[in-house]
Amino acid sequence: MEKPDIVVFDIDGTLTRSKQPMAAQISELLLALIRKRKVAIISGAGYDQFKWQVLDRFSRESNEFQNLYLLPADGTVFCGFNGEWQCEHDDPLPDEEKKRIKSVFEKVFEESGFKKPNEIYGELVEDRGTQLNFSALGQNAPIEFKEAWDPDNKKREQIITALEPVLPGYSMRIGGTTSIEITRIGVDKAYGIGKLLKKTGISKEKVLYIGDKLFKGGNDEPVIALGIKCKEVSGPEETKEIITELLK
Repeated sequence: MEKPDIVVFDIDGTLTRSKQPMAAQISELLLALIRKRKVAIISGAGYDQFKWQVLDRFSRESNEFQNLYLLPADGTVFCGFNGEWQCEHDDPLPDEEKKRIKSVFEKVFEESGFKKPNEIYGELVEDRGTQLNFSALGQNAPIEFKEAWDPDNKKREQIITALEPVLPGYSMRIGGTTSIEITRIGVDKAYGIGKLLKKTGISKEKVLYIGDKLFKGGNDEPVIALGIKCKEVSGPEETKEIITELLK
């Protein structure tokens, strides 16, 4: 495998199962990669989720993050390490826009033929500042319930098809196992990685992107338009194999 200057990872479905902490073996491999080359992690998730899913999984002695960049909320938050994590934030969506999106979403969800589950685990719609994230069973649903709800993405494709005509100016993409991410058009992982390349000075020819949703409508798909090398994975086990190969 040709060795890139920077490797960019998605989180859910790539480094971890949906909303699960990173496994010990992945964290060890990822830290070994960080010691050798630059690494970035991008997701629609907020910084707090990055912390408990990824950062807290490294050994407590780890202080080797000068080569690591974190891009929460698709890069609208940009974090670098200089003895401690320092983050720059884009302006969030105005409250009125958020209220409108939530209202439209609840209406379209029911009109699409889906009823709210009898039990919701956490928030149905999570406010991530520049993004609203809908999770059909709630943000904290058990992983086995989430993975069984929409394994072929058809339910979320149906919801997005209904949303697009009534939310012009916004982008809706499939994420995680039950999620739909809603942002303004142009605010996506391509936006975040574009910011990463400007800040690091690395050319797109020297980037490898690894994610599980590079298919049409997936939240990794916008990255393809940047013209960087992309590798789609089926889950953390395949990601582990790729990191192992990169470490050779």
